[in-house]
Amino acid sequence: MSADKTTILIVEDEPAISELVSFTLRAAGWNTVAVGNTAQAWEFLQHRTPQLILLDWMLPDQSGLRLLSRIRSDRNFNEMPVIMLTAKSMEEDKISGLDHGADDYITKPFSPRELTARIKAMLRRKSPEHAQTSLAIGKVHLDPVSCTVRIDDKKIDIGHAEYKLLKFFMAHPERVFSRSQLLDKVWGDHVVIEERTVDVHVLRLRKVLKEAEGLIKTIRSVGYMLSEK
Repeated sequence: MSADKTTILIVEDEPAISELVSFTLRAAGWNTVAVGNTAQAWEFLQHRTPQLILLDWMLPDQSGLRLLSRIRSDRNFNEMPVIMLTAKSMEEDKISGLDHGADDYITKPFSPRELTARIKAMLRRKSPEHAQTSLAIGKVHLDPVSCTVRIDDKKIDIGHAEYKLLKFFMAHPERVFSRSQLLDKVWGDHVVIEERTVDVHVLRLRKVLKEAEGLIKTIRSVGYMLSEK
């Protein structure tokens, strides 16, 4: 499993549907992890943080809505994109799902193409650093599909950590992030890294950006931001 790709957690107890969804999402370029109940889903979340969850309503151990409520009440996961993917198609069911905190609601049977499109739209809106659209700020161009960075159309050599940091900055221009926020958003809250390590990676990033290093601004006593100003 590539660590560079977006990871989507599929919580679905029907093997045929789980396999169809996994195949569809892998074909779109995403990593997938499939579990069959809410207990397995919660256990996974304690060790890894996916970029999006596809959640069935009717699961063998408890309702998917119970898991959704638990996710929304946990500060580590309350902003995580969650799409309900369920056979419950009544209007009151959709309203209940959205009221419990679902970001979107898709009913079975579903179109694989629509599912992929809805996930892409959700990632663009909620987690732009995990979208697959190219990013460009000034002379710097980043292609998330090929994981390459170009300056003035010349490809540059960039380390994995610096690439992830640059991608996050370019997805959120003109916004200041503290070192702890960058650790959480770029490396994940399950990774044990000291805050001063962020300074080292910012220094390395500026070095590989060369003449474009001025894009990365230091905000005294706060953190860092990417800005053309």
